[in-house]
Amino acid sequence: MRLQANLGTTSISPSVKSPYPRTFLLRFHCFSLSKFVSHPSYYSTSSPSPFSSSSSSSCQCFSILRAAISKADLLLGKSAHANMVTSGRNPDRFLTNNLITMYSRCGSLTSARHLFDKTHDRDLVTWNSILAAYAHSTESEVENVQEGFRLFRLLRVSVFLTSRLTLAPVLKLCLISGYVWASEAVHGYTIKIGLDWDVFVSGALVNIYSKYGRIREARKLFDGMPDKDVVLWNVMLKAYVEMGLYEEVLCLFSAFHQSGLQPDDVSMRCVLNGISNVHSDEGNMLIEQVKAYSTKLFFDHDNSEVFLWNKTFSEYLGAGENMAAVECFRNMIRSKVEYDSVTFVVILSAIAGANDLELGQQVHCFVVKSGFDSVVSVANSLINMYSKAGSIYFAREVFNYMAEMDLISWNSMISRCAQSTLEEESANLYKNLLRDGLRPDQFTIASVLKACSSLKEGFCLCKQIHAHAIKTGIIADSFVSTALIDVYSKSGNMEQAELLFENKGESDLASWNSMMFGYIMSNESQKALKLFSLMHEAGDRADQITLATAAKASGCLVALEQGKQIHAYAIKTRFDRDLCVCSGILDMYIKCGDMESAYVVFAQIPEPDDIAWTTMISGCIDNGDEDRALSLYHQMRLSGVQPDEYTFATLVKASSSLTALEQGRQIHANVIKLDYALDPFVGTSLTDMYAKCGIIGDAYCLFQRMNARNVALWNAMLVGLAQHGNAKEALNLFKVMESNGIEPDKVTFIGVLSACSHSGLISEAYKHVDSMTKNYGIKPEIEHFSCLVDALGRAGRVQEAEKVIISMPFEASASMYRALLGACRVQGDRETGKRVAEQLLALEPSDSAAYVLLSNIYAAANQWDDVTDARKMMERKKVKKDPGFSWVDVKNRVHLFVVDDRNHPQADLIYDKVEELIKRIKEEGYVPDTDFVLLDVEEEEKERALYYHSEKLAIAYALISTPPSSTIRVIKNLRVCGDCHTAIKYISNVSQREIVLRDANRFHRFRDGICSCGDYW
Repeated sequence: MRLQANLGTTSISPSVKSPYPRTFLLRFHCFSLSKFVSHPSYYSTSSPSPFSSSSSSSCQCFSILRAAISKADLLLGKSAHANMVTSGRNPDRFLTNNLITMYSRCGSLTSARHLFDKTHDRDLVTWNSILAAYAHSTESEVENVQEGFRLFRLLRVSVFLTSRLTLAPVLKLCLISGYVWASEAVHGYTIKIGLDWDVFVSGALVNIYSKYGRIREARKLFDGMPDKDVVLWNVMLKAYVEMGLYEEVLCLFSAFHQSGLQPDDVSMRCVLNGISNVHSDEGNMLIEQVKAYSTKLFFDHDNSEVFLWNKTFSEYLGAGENMAAVECFRNMIRSKVEYDSVTFVVILSAIAGANDLELGQQVHCFVVKSGFDSVVSVANSLINMYSKAGSIYFAREVFNYMAEMDLISWNSMISRCAQSTLEEESANLYKNLLRDGLRPDQFTIASVLKACSSLKEGFCLCKQIHAHAIKTGIIADSFVSTALIDVYSKSGNMEQAELLFENKGESDLASWNSMMFGYIMSNESQKALKLFSLMHEAGDRADQITLATAAKASGCLVALEQGKQIHAYAIKTRFDRDLCVCSGILDMYIKCGDMESAYVVFAQIPEPDDIAWTTMISGCIDNGDEDRALSLYHQMRLSGVQPDEYTFATLVKASSSLTALEQGRQIHANVIKLDYALDPFVGTSLTDMYAKCGIIGDAYCLFQRMNARNVALWNAMLVGLAQHGNAKEALNLFKVMESNGIEPDKVTFIGVLSACSHSGLISEAYKHVDSMTKNYGIKPEIEHFSCLVDALGRAGRVQEAEKVIISMPFEASASMYRALLGACRVQGDRETGKRVAEQLLALEPSDSAAYVLLSNIYAAANQWDDVTDARKMMERKKVKKDPGFSWVDVKNRVHLFVVDDRNHPQADLIYDKVEELIKRIKEEGYVPDTDFVLLDVEEEEKERALYYHSEKLAIAYALISTPPSSTIRVIKNLRVCGDCHTAIKYISNVSQREIVLRDANRFHRFRDGICSCGDYW
């Protein structure tokens, strides 16, 4: 009765707490990232709990302790324990659990129990360890069983939720005890906590009931199990044989055969031994039938020639000699030896290993011809072969034509679809599996969760699968819990991911990596680095994915020092030559702006792939070195690495930044050659490039050919039209975009408002700002208000623009004040200009534009004393004016000019051309506008100062260096002055050349004396 009392019914708290605190991340501050680089003693090959303290992983006794457990060496284990005590380090919970396990495995139950009693900070692993100790003990068996049950009862009333690992030793105690009611009590408990359909638990109960002769209960439980393995069938067969129920033995054996599983030699011997006791003609006939079946299944090996061939195939396969196995199969066919389903299973595995699709198709034909395509195991092998050969279509065809499928069939297809970026197909297969009444296992769940992580609607399905996993007990499986962590991390639900991570008994490397990646995706890169440090402290050795992820986190934080430590750790662990790690470290240095280190890392990569090349090219562009980016592209092509769509999109961006039209056209030609012309990323970049290089017509033609619904492409076209002053076309394009059902975003409205600004459409601008919130739910941001202020300033409504700035829901930016100050200069509004300049200088005291524009306002009003004061203030505050310069690309070479520039090798010819142009345009009516000379000098000197502005010099050089029919394209870093604008209109007329000038604000297209801006800019 005492034993029964220990298994009595107790109430289980519905609110089960995790054995680990939910806020485990609060411990992260205890760990230093630099620590793991400088202390090699922290390395450990063990896999401790992720929440163990640093002393656990660093303790050298741990490796000795693990060796003692594996060898069952009590003396060695005690030495490790003594070392911990004498060193002054009290074992933490993790080491305590391992010590209990060690004493248990070494047969010292007393020591294990003593240590358990002294441990107050127990977790579920502690309880499982001591229960396992009692289950494995052979000392005083009855007393130990009673005490084991008493401990189990204490565990049930605690806050811990028991798992299948808890029930394993308890069920063994039930078997040892000899009491059926004990097993029934545990069986009832498993039903209560939802573990009754767990394969391990159910199998153990079937075994116990069978051993006790409770064949009816065992069979009822057995029939209810959706997944049965060969061992479980053998347990039931043996139970019937021992009970003398020979008819039931044969019925069960028949069901075994029909289940799709293949009986093994244990099954056959069990059945043959059972029915051999039936002394009758019928019994003898049954024995002969079973023996014949045994021969067919090759358990009677003496006369089975096919068995010997299959064994040879398997030996080749095991040695990795796939083609040797195939050649052996050919010899078998030539020898006209009968083959069977096992033959095809082995040969298809060999072909899958060789990745030979054509050979696989030939064998498939042979399978169909032989009639073995209806055998489930052979069909599964065909699915596996086609999947590994990358032919998911043929794999699906085999699957669709299968008359009978087992769980392996479904798992193979679900897994392969998930791995082949057919995530939706994988999820649909999972739903069909459930509709067919099959029960998914841990491999099914892990595969479909992988698919969920890449689906938009996958999060909803993931939560349903999570609930199913909890209900069926599969959640305890490491693959399943890791897959769930991965899905929640990628979906940004880090709270749920953390909860799963905390409750995971022993976190594997995949879990650590998923959590780190999730933090980065959730913009919590600091937590990712802290987790990396904690992982190292826990003794888990990082792999290449861990290091690449940690490097990415450092790059996101622009944490160069931490990134360098990770680089050092990669070198120390010899992962620095891994391409994945190198690419991650390369990206980190680029994001941190350390291009010199990036060049060194890139140069050390033995064979950079397209990702490494693209990363390096992108880094050069992001750090302002477009020329080197284009040079790297040429090196990439020479190395034989093919660029992909991301490489091209990045390269086109480089051409846009340089406005290097010829380079851009060459890249466009490569895009067409390599069949990336219709890729939305590349198409968007090319459209943007042509627009920024001043060829808006080509940009529009490309846009029309794309025929895409990608909002980024429409934005690139719309912004391009706005920059070129084609406001009417831009606004019409916006209407077409709306009518086509393409949802605009905030970038779209920047383009729309820019078009309004460059064309003086004030009422249109106000209307579109209102429609952002009313029609599309987009809250206007500072960039949108900047466009509105710019539009009002250009229209001369300076006071109204100032009111817009004051009424905004956020602080004005420096660029907004700068635009308004420029408008004040154009309008000659000194008072407003002075106020705006003060606001601008309060935000950016070193902004030269504020001083220059204010000085220009005073100069335009002939207030030369105020001009002098403004310039003296610049000198006093050591603010330097950004020099104005213009450049032109001639024969793939950039020629740069500043005002009065005489450094060019052809300076004399350029100045002669300027003098000639000035003379000709004066004859056509050009009058220099000396209001733009902000110097207190004579009128004639003012005129001559205007002649040699940088844009005039660049145009003059282009006229003497390019064919007469070609378009001249000039870029200026500042806003073009009014006099130059007028002069270029005349120059385009007298030279009969089209001139495209891109200044800091927009494009000006001059043709036949007219500018596309309509003199409004």
